[in-house]
Amino acid sequence: MTVQLLRRKFTVEQFHKMIESGILSEDDRVELIRGEIIEMSPIGTKHAACVNRLINLLMQLLGKRVILAAQNPIALNNNSEPQPDVALLKPRDDFYETAHPQPQDIFLLIEVADSTVMYDREEKIPLYAQANIIEVWLVDINEQIVEVYQQPTAARYQFMQKFASGQTLSIPAFLDVNITVKEIFGR
Repeated sequence: MTVQLLRRKFTVEQFHKMIESGILSEDDRVELIRGEIIEMSPIGTKHAACVNRLINLLMQLLGKRVILAAQNPIALNNNSEPQPDVALLKPRDDFYETAHPQPQDIFLLIEVADSTVMYDREEKIPLYAQANIIEVWLVDINEQIVEVYQQPTAARYQFMQKFASGQTLSIPAFLDVNITVKEIFGR
């Protein structure tokens, strides 16, 4: 006889109540994905350096045209509140003080991965497509490539392109901005 374990799914509201009540602390490295509380991998030095490099580069290139959020929550739906490494957000006077950014507020999401490449590719990228995030970059530290996902559908992105050393990326919302793969990896 096979026994199937029941999983308890949580809403974003329940997730926030767990933080407010102290069950989870704001220092816990967790995110809510499809109703499940997922512990995030520790951030290694290469990962941190890549995120820092991206933040610095994007701030220089885009300045006040965006709000640049690093490892902050975004509200996708009632059961998912991931924390992408970098989010380029539409400017708002309150800097999203009253609510986390939602899909319509997002120009670009960037996930930086070394140990979580498969999870990001198979779980988070499709989740972003389902939420209609226009563009997502997966920065693969191990392979030194950037996967660019565009044209979201209800299940996945229709278009994916890989960029390697020597190639240049652009952001559809800011066609005047070009970023080289070399600038992202610092090599």
